[in-house]
Amino acid sequence: MPTDSKFQAVPSIPVSQRIRERIVNAKVRYHANDNIADFIEPGELDQLLAEVEDKLRGVLESLVIDTASDHNTLDTGRRVAKMYLNEIFKGRYQPMPSVTEFPNASHLNELMIIGPITVRSACSHHLCPIIGKVWIGVMPNEHSNLIGLSKYARIADWIMSRPQIQEEAVVQLADTLQEKMQPDGLAVVMEADHFCMHWRGVKDMDSKMINSVMHGSFLKDPNLRREFLSLIKK
Repeated sequence: MPTDSKFQAVPSIPVSQRIRERIVNAKVRYHANDNIADFIEPGELDQLLAEVEDKLRGVLESLVIDTASDHNTLDTGRRVAKMYLNEIFKGRYQPMPSVTEFPNASHLNELMIIGPITVRSACSHHLCPIIGKVWIGVMPNEHSNLIGLSKYARIADWIMSRPQIQEEAVVQLADTLQEKMQPDGLAVVMEADHFCMHWRGVKDMDSKMINSVMHGSFLKDPNLRREFLSLIKK
């Protein structure tokens, strides 16, 4: 712990506060579904993990769970902290995955459909799982950038691995792909189970949510939109 000139102990600033101050000073939004990787310096993710672990131990203590003698919960704080930062919320803390782009040398201009891509997220209201599938439709033009098939899944995972609501997640995914590829048209459809309905509240096990975002020719051309929607049903 650092000390001042009078040798009095000065508490260190939590890493979460340092990161937050950088974001606030840059006047950048940091909602639950935003990526903040640009504001995290090397080595700080490990510090953040330790801070989150400590906070989660406090949550378990407040839930009156014995983490000292119960072998099942002894390391639960650290396990959950690693799960949040390195897995289910990693899309907040890691930069966008590297995506190789190819020119449309063959001047492809036919409908491409990618999916179903399995996606996993967590609702930002209760942090309960959202698990579902995504279909992506692309109508390229001669100037579009094309990306490898696996990269659609990587980008979808990066977007979804944050506290989300499905309506906003689909918009984020569509906007990211539109910016990367610049196609004539782009469509994204997502169907998912929400455990905030299955596990709590109304406890309805059968309800799903389906929503879509259409850009460009998918929005303007009803025949193209119908073709895309009919093909993903098959």
